[in-house]
Amino acid sequence: MSAAGGAEPGQRAVPFYCPFCGDEDLRPHEEGHGTWLCSACRRAFSLKFLGLALPENYRPAKAPKHDPIPQEEAR
Repeated sequence: MSAAGGAEPGQRAVPFYCPFCGDEDLRPHEEGHGTWLCSACRRAFSLKFLGLALPENYRPAKAPKHDPIPQEEAR
């Protein structure tokens, strides 16, 4: 299985702990892609990555204007 941050398309992202009890003994569940079973509390849950969300008023910072490097005067 791949790590959560480096999941490639078609591979599942691995949760590190159960969102209900916090236990770390998780196994893929039979219900389908992205579903997990917690061995401690016996809860089944699913994960789905929706995408990155930015605030509505987000504006990227403008690149600072810079002058070209002045050349040394010829001697």
